[in-house]
Amino acid sequence: MRTLHTPSCRLEPQVAAHAPEMFEVLSDPAIYEFEGEPPPSIERLAEGFRRKESRVSPDGTEQWLNWVVRLPGGPLAGYVQATVLPTGASYIGYEFCSRCWRQGLGSVAVSAVIDELACTYRVHTVVAVLKTVNYRSMGLLRKLGFAPCSAQTAAEFEPEADESVLLRSASRPGTQPFTTPN
Repeated sequence: MRTLHTPSCRLEPQVAAHAPEMFEVLSDPAIYEFEGEPPPSIERLAEGFRRKESRVSPDGTEQWLNWVVRLPGGPLAGYVQATVLPTGASYIGYEFCSRCWRQGLGSVAVSAVIDELACTYRVHTVVAVLKTVNYRSMGLLRKLGFAPCSAQTAAEFEPEADESVLLRSASRPGTQPFTTPN
């Protein structure tokens, strides 16, 4: 798993050492308007990050890819995560602190991960499952080319009654991942 570089942020592979900074980001109550809750402690967050450092599910069938998003100048702004399935599809998820909303950061960071999934992990379809009322995420995903799928296709991803499933192709002709040489 590589660090991804874009003009407006750097996506670093998430490790337990990121927990103290991410705890601050994930303590923003605005993030939880539609679902979830903040982590209970830095220690619990670090423990969860540590479990994911293998980058593989316990049964070895999925790749768990997690990046933290660092702004120029140093502070963390959120994360983007992907669960790569054996089928070549990948779930994608993200959270950003509210001070970074509506600045294009989500579009850039999520696009960088999608490009990386297509180019490095051979993902062909990206799947987002989200609360239907989450208008901010719905807008971001539609801006990135995600679209609702049929009810039959959505059922394959087992959404809850109040969730929507959006899909998009991972590849775009001529796309290269956002990286710089090490």
